Amino acid sequence: MSEDETKGGPPAGFHTAQAHPARVYDAWLGGKDNYPADQEAAEQAASANPEIIDAVRANRAFLGRAVRESVQAGVRQFLDIGTGIPAADNTHEVAQRAAPECRVVYVDNDPIVLAHARALLRSAPQGRTDYLEADLRDVDGILQHAAATLDFGRPVTLVLAAVLQYVPDAEDPHGLTRRLLEALAPGSRLVVSHPAADIGREQVAESMRRYNERAAEHAAATPRTRGEVDRFFEGTSLLEPGIVPLAEWRPEAPAASGRGSGPMWCGVGRKE
Repeated sequence: MSEDETKGGPPAGFHTAQAHPARVYDAWLGGKDNYPADQEAAEQAASANPEIIDAVRANRAFLGRAVRESVQAGVRQFLDIGTGIPAADNTHEVAQRAAPECRVVYVDNDPIVLAHARALLRSAPQGRTDYLEADLRDVDGILQHAAATLDFGRPVTLVLAAVLQYVPDAEDPHGLTRRLLEALAPGSRLVVSHPAADIGREQVAESMRRYNERAAEHAAATPRTRGEVDRFFEGTSLLEPGIVPLAEWRPEAPAASGRGSGPMWCGVGRKE
């Protein structure tokens, strides 16, 4: 479905009464592919924690740096789960700009992302992109589908950028991440960014509370501490500088370090 086809209303079976992460994220980025419930959740969360806008932008910049690092290290395959609504510098755009033969599989569970999937499938002729509508919790389904595009016998960069917070502890987000990593070849990368429970603790907690009141139950968010984020990287060797605020992960300009990062942890690990 094209962008023009979505302007007359949401896709069939699409629910707009409750906020959805991909659309709230789009609202924070100033996009137009969101609805009143998403806008209210975005505004309420940002009013409790204004740094969240900086975090969203810093997260996008971190993703670009992490993807470029993977390409420079020789990785040519990417599995991006929780990709969100297409915006500037999607994973395949960054990767294929550096190495046109890169292959990318995107995964998201919001029908509005599927409606814009054509933007995610505009691959360089030498490479390939694919899109799967699925939930992060469906590890087996994701891996089975992705295997049609990606060669799991070779390194893959697994991107879990600002998505693991939507898996509550009761559903074992660390176990889900471990299962995904187990399917990847040595030399693969894990890219994670995650809202922090121990940076701006009170503001983050209130921001999450306001968002969760307006979100569907399956889309409620849980911030986590640096130690809890570190557990996602079990089975990998963390690349320098380790787990840090977003703007401090290999900033392209020294003056950017420590500024405008927002309350989120991030890191990149290499599977041995």
